[in-house]
Formats: sequence, structure tokens, C-alpha cells
Amino acid sequence: MSNNTESFDLEDELFEHYKFEVPKGQAFLRIDKYLMGLIPNATRNKIQNAASSGNIFVNDEIVKSNYKVKPFDVITIMLSHPPFENHVLPENIPLDIVYEDDAVLLINKPPGLVVHPGHGNYTGTLVNALAFHFDNLPMNSSERPGLVHRIDKDTSGLLVIAKTEAAMTHLAKQFEAKTTEREYMALVWGNVANDAGTIEGNLARHLKDRMQMAVFDDPEIGKPAITHYKVLERFGYVTLISCQLETGRTHQIRAHMKHIGHPLFNDERYGGHLILKGTTFTKYKQFIDNCFKALPRQALHAKTLGFIHPNTGEMMRFDTELPADFKDCLERWRNYSKSHTAEEE
Repeated sequence: MSNNTESFDLEDELFEHYKFEVPKGQAFLRIDKYLMGLIPNATRNKIQNAASSGNIFVNDEIVKSNYKVKPFDVITIMLSHPPFENHVLPENIPLDIVYEDDAVLLINKPPGLVVHPGHGNYTGTLVNALAFHFDNLPMNSSERPGLVHRIDKDTSGLLVIAKTEAAMTHLAKQFEAKTTEREYMALVWGNVANDAGTIEGNLARHLKDRMQMAVFDDPEIGKPAITHYKVLERFGYVTLISCQLETGRTHQIRAHMKHIGHPLFNDERYGGHLILKGTTFTKYKQFIDNCFKALPRQALHAKTLGFIHPNTGEMMRFDTELPADFKDCLERWRNYSKSHTAEEE
């Protein structure tokens, strides 16, 4: 949590809840409209009320709701109470612990579990579970206990948790230096042309849909992101791939695969919840609907995680099986592809 109130010269202490930097390519837009697309579940009326109360700052100055944002503006929303996400309520949520010692903890996160509290998800998260099961976990730079990295709510798979300050520092440096090993399994739409490849492109928030990340060619926009992929199985209209992350950006695999024309299967945010490849037959549509029901989330699983142990210096590598919903969906596609010949459109 950041309590940067000195430069604002306010009588009452305010707490930072959100902070955004407007990207280079953003067109001039009223700040209330801009923030609506950036903050989950925010209404224009609530944003306007916050502006009227003097809680929205641009470049450390209070602005009204009709202020038009421009590239490189730094927007801060300051409120009179601390963010809820920093008040972690311990909850007895079961954890699938793959490995544990005095320094680290490996969790196999199920799909549907949010990693840390945030806007709209103040309870029922992995951090709430960690607070119940473990005492005195170290805080990361965002004041979140134990977290070294994260994966999306509907992505399943491996996460490493630091149990000591030394482990937190050591692991954070490994992720920053890109020396960790991270392999994901993904089912994507379409018949991926090459057996293997690399996707490179800076990632930043989409200029129109602020809930998405997008690839930008301009090196001054966003952060560099590199994904290496290889094809594991082909099913005609969809392809099972393995993705090795060289960087770990928000929604990296989801945004990169959409960028090359292969959104993740049933990834609603990136358009993969639509039938993007296949036939117009009713039976095929029913087959896809059944697959979506079997795997009601994006088809992404953090399968492998490798890192150097903070205490021993040993290279450790962990692997986990695909969860039941992912396996079910794959088996449906295997059976379908055996009895149908897919003709690429």
C-alpha cells in the first residue's frame, strides 16, 4: 500500500487505491469514460462522485470528471480508507500443496480461485487461504503475503510461495532475471501452421478494451514479452500447444496467441468463447457447446515450474497433471478428430 499524501497537502490522510499511466497511443478522452474501461465494476456515476470529492488526481493534481486524459498522464485514485485488499481475512480454504519446506511452498491452484484480494474479490482468494494456513509470510512489494508471481483466476496450475524474507528476495530476482522455467499447456483455436515458434511483442492494455492486453509494435509502449510455443497435438479445428515463458506479463499467453490468430479455447475475454473454426452443422455446434461446458474457462494450465532453491542453490523442477476439466475437453476433441476430417477454412 502506498500512502503518498505529502505532495497533496491534505488535512485528512488519503490512501492510494488505483494508479495508472496513460499509454502513448491513447486518444484524448474524458477521464470518467477512461476509468470506466479500466476499473472492474466501476460505474460512471461512482467515478464522477469520486472526482467531485477531490479523490482523482492526474500528475498529482486534483481533476474533475470532464478532464481529458492524454498520453503519459499518471492517474491516481485516493480514498479516505485503506484498500480492502490489504485487510486479509484468514479463511479455511483447502490448499493442494505439491511441495513444502522451511523456505518455499508449491501450490497447485485450481481453476476459479483468485490469487489475491482486489476490487470485487476481497475474500475467497489464495491469499486468504495462505493467511489461514501459515503465519508470518513475508510481504511482497504490493503488500501481498508470500506471493512471488500470480496466474489468472481461471488458469490452473503451479505457483511458488515464499515463506521467508530471504526466499522472497531470492525468488523475485529469479523471476526478474528470467531464469525460472515456466511451461503452460494451452488449447487454442485453429490449426497452428508451424510446429514451433516464438511470439515477440510489447504488451500493454488494449486502447479500446481496457480489460484486455494487446501487442504493440512501438517499443515505447508497454513491456517486452516473449513466448515460445510448440505443437503437441492437432485436432483440425483446435491445437494443443506447450508455451514456455521467457517473460511473465499479465495475460501474456492469452494476448500473444490472439495476436497470431489463435485465441485460447473458451477464453471469453479474448474472444475464444465463440466458434472460431469448424463447420456450420448443428451437431458441430452442439459438440462445441458440450466442450465449453466440460471446460468452462480458458484452456490454460501452468504445468511446469522450475527455480533455484533460495537456501540450497539446487535447481528444482515441479510438474503437475492437467486438471480433470482440461483432460475431459481434450478427450472429447481426440474422439471427435478421429471420426471427422477437418478442412481448414
